[in-house]
Amino acid sequence: MWFMSLRSRSRVAFIGRSFATAVLLCPVMAHAEAAGDPIAVNVDQAKLVKLPGRIATIVVGNPLIADVTLQPGGLVVVTGKGYGATNVIAMDRAGSILVDRVIQVEGPTDQVVTVYRGVERESYSCMPLCEKRITLGDGAAYFKATMDQASNLSAKAASGTEKQ
Repeated sequence: MWFMSLRSRSRVAFIGRSFATAVLLCPVMAHAEAAGDPIAVNVDQAKLVKLPGRIATIVVGNPLIADVTLQPGGLVVVTGKGYGATNVIAMDRAGSILVDRVIQVEGPTDQVVTVYRGVERESYSCMPLCEKRITLGDGAAYFKATMDQASNLSAKAASGTEKQ
């Protein structure tokens, strides 16, 4: 009976040590998993992401896909520029890598209607009425005409004048 008691006590001690180790390592493992998650952002939209506060340098793998701007306190603004995936590397002043994460830029989430006229493509945002929406991959003539209209409207709004 004394032998059984000793075996039970060592089993309880082993389980207790295993539990304590798991409790201590759980936050480290959760942080490592969270650091590896991709940053998902839509094209033409921005997302705020909190990274470690001691970042000195940010490197973006492909700035045509995403742009990253560092704000004070480790807050970064991730802006989707084009479809696809790239990565962002954050380093401290000594050059040590603090973060290396994937940025996944996806298509628009609003209701987009795509119209094909031969090989030319036009996009419209239909929420609730359909209006022109410039989307990567639209035809060059449609893209330019829509951008010119938007630029003219913006310039007139900034100057406060309206052409009659």
